[in-house]
Amino acid sequence: MRIFVTGATGFVGHHVARALADQGADLRLLVRKSSNLANLEGIKGDTRVGDLADPESLRVSLAGCDAVVHVAADYRLWIPNPADMYRANVDGTRELLRMAREAGVRRVVYTSSVATMGFRTDGIVINEDSPVSIGDMVGHYKRSKFLAEQEAIKAAEAGQQVMVLNPTTPIGPNDAKPTPTGRIFVDFLNRKFPAYMDTGLNLVDVREVARTHVLALTTGTPGRRYILGGENLTLKQILDKMAAITGIPSPRTKIPFGVAATYAFFEELITGKIRGKEPRATLEEVRMGRKKMFASSARAQQELGFKILPVYPAMRAAIEWFRAHEYAP
Repeated sequence: MRIFVTGATGFVGHHVARALADQGADLRLLVRKSSNLANLEGIKGDTRVGDLADPESLRVSLAGCDAVVHVAADYRLWIPNPADMYRANVDGTRELLRMAREAGVRRVVYTSSVATMGFRTDGIVINEDSPVSIGDMVGHYKRSKFLAEQEAIKAAEAGQQVMVLNPTTPIGPNDAKPTPTGRIFVDFLNRKFPAYMDTGLNLVDVREVARTHVLALTTGTPGRRYILGGENLTLKQILDKMAAITGIPSPRTKIPFGVAATYAFFEELITGKIRGKEPRATLEEVRMGRKKMFASSARAQQELGFKILPVYPAMRAAIEWFRAHEYAP
């Protein structure tokens, strides 16, 4: 099967491309001129230079492909120009789907995010059918992914075979950027995590997320959303697990949301707007933290063969990778 993969130089995309290559897929890997190709080392595939912001640059690469796996996304919780994020996440997804239809590509797997789900402040576990609207989306990243997911669903309703996967919070090796979640690990390892908020996440092994992308190409139902998650954990539980792995003490001080919001406000003002650098904390992160992102992956288990795995091995693998690559001592 010839598959066009976007985002293969990124964290999740790298693991997806490797899983597809291990299954013998003939890969065409989209890279930009500025892409760091380190994550593609050892992955057999044909790199194609292009950009989602320039759809015509993808036309030749899509020709003759059987499937598209669209993992690429602008994943930041702070961005100087939000229009760039919507251009990549929303416009890029819509145009890629259009060009895939024009090229006669049979199947598309779109990697969305659990961020598009309707989470609650009381920590109730949600699923794909929990009520949600654009008004529930906090910040530009969530809004852009919600709108991009709507483009994928509309394409499926019009007859295109598009499956939507919603990973929760992937953890594992090769988070080179790192992602916002990876930065939690890096800050903890560098002893820059003195306190915590009362929030929660669902952590999932990135390698199981990648394996399920392969399964979705043949078993997914067009137009269906599938949450790919692991363990529902409070932030304090996550930090305690990291402490057990590393021996670094877990923070004991819980910060009220008001204090966290005040700190984030000045970080965005001074570090972001005045210094032009990415702040260590953002108001978007704090606002997101008011909801515990606990989710069920029952649908993916039943329909795709997804497995809910203990997250401890993935956390250990992430920590070992960060240390081996000198992100932390």
